[in-house]
Amino acid sequence: MKAAIVTKDHKVDVREMDIRPIKAGEALVDVTHCGVCHTDLHVKDGDFGEVPGRVLGHEGIGTVVEIADDVTSLKVGDRVSIAWFFEGCGVCEYCNTGRETFCRSVKNAGYSVDGAMAEKCIVTADYAVKVPDGLDSAAASSITCAGVTTYKAVKVSGVAPGQWLAIYGVGGLGNLALQYAKDVFNAKVVVIDINDDKLALAKELGADMVINAKNADPVNVIQEKIGGAHATVITAVSKGAFNQAVDCVRAAGRVVAVGLPSDSMDLNIPRLVLDGIEVVGSLVGTREDLREAFMFAAEGKVVPIVKNRPIEDINDIFTEMLEGTINGRMVIDMNM
Repeated sequence: MKAAIVTKDHKVDVREMDIRPIKAGEALVDVTHCGVCHTDLHVKDGDFGEVPGRVLGHEGIGTVVEIADDVTSLKVGDRVSIAWFFEGCGVCEYCNTGRETFCRSVKNAGYSVDGAMAEKCIVTADYAVKVPDGLDSAAASSITCAGVTTYKAVKVSGVAPGQWLAIYGVGGLGNLALQYAKDVFNAKVVVIDINDDKLALAKELGADMVINAKNADPVNVIQEKIGGAHATVITAVSKGAFNQAVDCVRAAGRVVAVGLPSDSMDLNIPRLVLDGIEVVGSLVGTREDLREAFMFAAEGKVVPIVKNRPIEDINDIFTEMLEGTINGRMVIDMNM
């Protein structure tokens, strides 16, 4: 099969490789689509640890073509996802309390196990979430990571209908965070970015206010115009965005970190204490979160912005990602 494989020199090589037979509890999936995430870039570059030889991809969608004899949760013909949360231990305190993505023995597709940027992928059957009918596979691939990540982040923010949520960054993650916040949680949304084209897209998607951080100080604008946001979700990958997000919330506000810059953020401890500011991390979403995120997309409340590309374009896509020229999500189409 054809696959996108990390090399020792932090590049990606698209080449043929063999796939092993499935084992107990597993299913074999014919992959049709796989979105390209900024986390794939981190994996390629070895930011989380070196993984040469690993097949990338954790936004996979495909059809089950084989199941092990003991599998009851899937059947041949099911359309399923291959997500970053590939498998948990199933018995720890996190797995048993609805926080399975924090399992200390977690396996992640495209990082600790081979992922979905290939023509075929092996999944742990009980962890492959089914895709609802009526949801396009390319769109579903974006929901599998970007969608569920932002859906969960807005959930974690605790924003209530009519309250203000500030979203930093309106790329592949941010545009979905905006849609979930507006069309599922009924929040008021202010979007901050440094790209006018992306801010124009945010307005088209229903943002109540947009701010170009190169032209105005978002903290001053947000505090003066709305008295501070009730919560923020940071999808941008810059230290400045994280620091601004803390300053733009009102007292008792919540800051939800999603993006993964390599820097450390600055925190004014007296303000955190005196204003009761909460800073929390949100890591993708559970299987139940993904089912919910899929459902809202299938209902048309959230429409991912995707562009299909052949697998051979993967290195070009990473370059475009670094240059900040991508609107929405690039999706590898295995049939192109």
